Amino acid sequence: MSPRSKTLVVFLLAMAIPALPARAQTRDTGIRFRSVTVGATTYRYEVYVPPRWTPQEKWPVILFLHGAGHRGEYAPNSNESVLARLFLSYQKQTRALVVFPRCWAGAWWSDPDMEAMALGALAQTMKEYNGDAQRVYLTGLSIGGYGVWYIAARHPGTFAALAPVSGGVRTPAMIPIPAVSTLADPYADVARRIDGTPVWVFHGSADDTIDVAESRRMVEALRKAGGHVRYTEYKGVSHNAWDRAYREPEFFTWLLSHRLHPAATPAAH
Repeated sequence: MSPRSKTLVVFLLAMAIPALPARAQTRDTGIRFRSVTVGATTYRYEVYVPPRWTPQEKWPVILFLHGAGHRGEYAPNSNESVLARLFLSYQKQTRALVVFPRCWAGAWWSDPDMEAMALGALAQTMKEYNGDAQRVYLTGLSIGGYGVWYIAARHPGTFAALAPVSGGVRTPAMIPIPAVSTLADPYADVARRIDGTPVWVFHGSADDTIDVAESRRMVEALRKAGGHVRYTEYKGVSHNAWDRAYREPEFFTWLLSHRLHPAATPAAH
């Protein structure tokens, strides 16, 4: 079985898991730890459940892909939140479920097992907490920004909107992140494959880790393809543009304003 087929099978199986009503009750809110199994390996991840969550209502779901500095697995019995508290410190998010898979040390979001783990965590969260398949969103920073382009390009019609921060498509000079596309024009290839999904791209003009030209070229390709793209470049800001991006007053409003057309929703949902 090819890596792509393996990923899709894991995603479909996870989506078929029955809901867990004993867990998903109104009191089960805040930052929760869950686990998903890919092959013979079990991965732990975090889920943020809004205080007003109820199982009677369908909820928007955000999948967040972290950067290289947070790679590494959770201890089996640890409930010390690493990712959710970081993300929520930028702007208190109470209107969506947020899924925080954790990429293992030395791995990348484009690795087949990491991709399958992230999509499996998303699928389980949607089943457990009644996620809305028409309101699923993808964001990430640094290597997670690369992960946004990679996963969105491989799964068109899954996400209602994208928000990559300090990411790119080609392998940067400073860190060996796998290229999202190896075609002669990788930006046009990715723009074609995400097929008009609304995108808000963020980058710092002084980024010395991932060249801002990566985002500029990707935005240009999206515009040429007739895509729905918004671009924010922070003058003089280095690699950590996410400190400003996730504090943008309109960030969550913009993200959650988008919805997939029912006809575009993948059958797996």
